Amino acid sequence: MAQLHIDVGIVVERRSIESPWADHAWAPLAVLPEPPGLAPWSELPAAPGRQAFYLGSATLTLHSVDTAHFRENFLAGRAKLWVAVRATGIEPALDFVGVTADPFEGEVYAENAGDIVEPVAMPAAIAEQVLAFFEAHHVEQVFIKRQRSEYDPRKGGQRPQPGLRREGER
Repeated sequence: MAQLHIDVGIVVERRSIESPWADHAWAPLAVLPEPPGLAPWSELPAAPGRQAFYLGSATLTLHSVDTAHFRENFLAGRAKLWVAVRATGIEPALDFVGVTADPFEGEVYAENAGDIVEPVAMPAAIAEQVLAFFEAHHVEQVFIKRQRSEYDPRKGGQRPQPGLRREGER
């Protein structure tokens, strides 16, 4: 199984919210095509009421068995990367969980209720690498529908369940 590892930078945002339970919310904001020369948790310029932070570097790993999923990502419109982070309740406020170009893996990240998962726009430089990986490693899988075999009482197995019969059958 072929793999490609791409080093990226992760940017998160802390924004003020009006809620009786919390005064702010965290969310992944962007993926940078290359990690910048910044220390993790460096503050970046942001809009009023928001703070942006460089969370740190991460590795986006592409697997050759997932190429059909990458195609689905690009066919759905603007390609995205899914970024998952987890609130810690201590300093630093977030832990990095993962980043993926596979929409189905992004859905798996979202299954953990404590994680914050957001799709962010895929930068053009990363999109070029993902498409090149797709072209080099994608193998189209032909779908073959399995045919049901008739029940033979001499061979064992389960009997067909009684139910509605088609017109003309007894």
